[in-house]
Amino acid sequence: MVMEDNESCGSRVVESSSSPANARHHRMKLEAYNEVLRRLKDSDIHEAQQPGFDNELWIHFNRLPARYALDVNVERAEDVLRHKRLLQLALDPANRPAFDIRLVQVPPITDASTADSFSTNSLKKESTQTTSIHPPPSFGSSHNLEALAEEASDSLDQDEDSAVSGAQSLRPMHEITFSSDDKPKLLSQLTALLAEIGLNIQEAHAFSTADGYSLDVFVVDGWPCEETNQLRTALEKELVNIENQSWSTHSFSSVSRTEQTSIDHGLNHLTIPNDEKDVWEIDPQLLKFENKVASGSYGDLYKGTYCSQEVAIKILKEDRVNTDMLKEFAQEVFIMRKVRHKNVVQFIGACTKPPSLCIITEFMSGGSVYDYLHKQKGSFKLPSLLRVAIDISKGMSYLHQNNIIHRDLKAANLLMDEHEVVKVADFGVARVKAQSGVMTAETGTYRWMAPEVIEHKPYDHKADVFSFGIVLWELLTGKLPYDYLTPLQAAVGVVQKGLRPIIPKNTHPKITELLERCWQQDPTLRPDFSEIIDILQQIAKEVVDDGAESGRKEKPSGGFFSVLRRGHHH
Repeated sequence: MVMEDNESCGSRVVESSSSPANARHHRMKLEAYNEVLRRLKDSDIHEAQQPGFDNELWIHFNRLPARYALDVNVERAEDVLRHKRLLQLALDPANRPAFDIRLVQVPPITDASTADSFSTNSLKKESTQTTSIHPPPSFGSSHNLEALAEEASDSLDQDEDSAVSGAQSLRPMHEITFSSDDKPKLLSQLTALLAEIGLNIQEAHAFSTADGYSLDVFVVDGWPCEETNQLRTALEKELVNIENQSWSTHSFSSVSRTEQTSIDHGLNHLTIPNDEKDVWEIDPQLLKFENKVASGSYGDLYKGTYCSQEVAIKILKEDRVNTDMLKEFAQEVFIMRKVRHKNVVQFIGACTKPPSLCIITEFMSGGSVYDYLHKQKGSFKLPSLLRVAIDISKGMSYLHQNNIIHRDLKAANLLMDEHEVVKVADFGVARVKAQSGVMTAETGTYRWMAPEVIEHKPYDHKADVFSFGIVLWELLTGKLPYDYLTPLQAAVGVVQKGLRPIIPKNTHPKITELLERCWQQDPTLRPDFSEIIDILQQIAKEVVDDGAESGRKEKPSGGFFSVLRRGHHH
C-alpha cells in the first residue's frame, strides 16, 4: 500500500511498512537482499564477515520500502553498506543531515581518483579511496526513471537533445546521499541546498524508513571538479549557513519559551496589521468543533460552527508550531482577508493568539476535487469538466488581477460547495506579487509544479497557469499525474526531459491545444487566465450547440454529482 502525505513543498512517497507485506514486495526485497549479501560475503569487506551481519543487513532492507530493493544497484553492493552507515549516523542529532558524495561519471579521456566520504554538518569524516576511468553505475539501474525518457515530449528538438547529451558526457556527475530524521519539507530543503551551490539534479530517489528516518539519493551535475573534497566543503559551508533552520527533531516539535515569545511577537508584526485585526479576530470559545475532515503535516481540518454558521476550521498542531510555520499562517490570513470572489473560498476569520491558532472559512460540503477523483474514483463528463475548469479559471484570474500568485494550485486545493460551485482554496504558500514582478522561493507540490519553480528560477503568475494545465489533465483523466514516479522523480523529468502527462487520444482538440499551451516550458508562451476563460467558454458553447448536456441548465434532481459519472473517464 502506498501512502502519500499531504504533498506540500517537498513531499515524499512513503510505502507503509505497517501494512501487510505484499507477497511480490517481500519477494523483491528478499531477492535484492540475497544478491547483495552474496556479493558482500564474496568481497574482502571486513564488516560483511562479522557475526550477525546477515541479520543487520535484512533489518536495513526491512526498514526501507520495497521500492528501495527495486532501485538499488546490486552490482554495487557496497552502496548498501554506505546507506546503512548513513542511516546509523543520522540517529545522532549532531550528525544531521549525514551525507556522502561519490563520483559517478567522469570525462572519458580523464583518469579520476575520488574520495568517497561520509560527512555531516559537524564535519565528521570517514573516507575510502576509489579510482575510476569509465563511469561507474549511479544509484539504481533507473527502472523507474526509464519511463521519463519514454514519456518525454515528442516536440523536443532531437539535435538539441544530442547536443545536451554530448555536453553532459563531458561533465563530472556526482551522487550525493543524505540521511536525516524524516520531517515535512525535508526534500524542499535538500533540493534548495543543492541549487544554492549550483548543482542540477539529474536523478533522484527518496525513501522514508519505517522508524522515521530519510534516505535521499541525488545524481547531480554542475560541479566542475571530479574530486569530491571541494564539493563536500561547499555542502558543509551551506549547511552551516542554514543552521538556524535546525535539521534536528526539536525544530519540528514543541518550541522553547524564548521562541514562543518571538512567535507571539512576530504574529502581530509580521504581515497582519493590528488596526484591522479586531474585524476578523475570532474568539475560540465561539467555535464548536464537529468531525475531523482531514489531517496534514501541520494541522487538522474540522467541520464546525461559528455563531450557528457552518464553517471549516483549520487548526495548527501545537507540537508543530515553529517560526516558519507561523509566517505561512500569518501570510495566509493576510491574503485571505483581502479576497472576495464566488470562486475563491470565503475567509470568515482567524484565531491568532497561541496556542489557539486557526483559520475559519466557509464550509465546502462537496469536498475536494482530488478526493472525488482519486478516493471516490469519480470522473467528469465533458460539460461538467468545462464548468469546473471555468470556475477554477475565474477564481485564478481574480487572484492574478489582485497580484496574488497561488503557488500551490492542485486538485486537493479545489473545493466544491452545495451549489455546484468549485472554489480555489488553501493560501498557505500564496504570495502577493512583488513589485519586481519575479519570485524565486521554491514552493508548491512537485507533481503540479512549473519547471521554473522546480529549478529555483525567477517566476511569476504563469507558474499557476502551468499547474492549472496539470489540474485540467487530472479532471480529464481522473488519474494522478505521473503516478508511476515519486514526486521528486516527476520533478526531475519535467525539468530535465520535458516530461508531461500523456493526453488521451479522444480529447477534444481545443482542450488538447490548451493543455499544450498551459504547460509550455517557456512561461511567456502560456496563456493568461482571462484567455483561458474565453477558450473554455467557447468550447462549452460548442458542446451545448452539438446537443451535449448543458449541466446547470437542465439540472437533474440529484444535483451536481448526478452529472458526474463513476469510474475513470476513457
